[in-house]
Amino acid sequence: MSKELKSTLASWGRSFVAACLAQWIALGGSAFDSDANTFKSVVSAGLAAVLPVVLRWLNPNDKSFGYKGEEEDAQD
Repeated sequence: MSKELKSTLASWGRSFVAACLAQWIALGGSAFDSDANTFKSVVSAGLAAVLPVVLRWLNPNDKSFGYKGEEEDAQD
């Protein structure tokens, strides 16, 4: 795994965890009284935080952010 990919995944992970934590706090979450609905809400918040960034990374026309397309991968 390349250093750039590790850095990208770490950034996405931090965004995911921060959004999950913010949602959990907003719900008044406690480690001892969380249920399935709380879990779904927290994970959904994390996914919502990361999805737009992942979509930009997957877009080969967005050269400024992440994935550069196969032609540039071959040059590395």
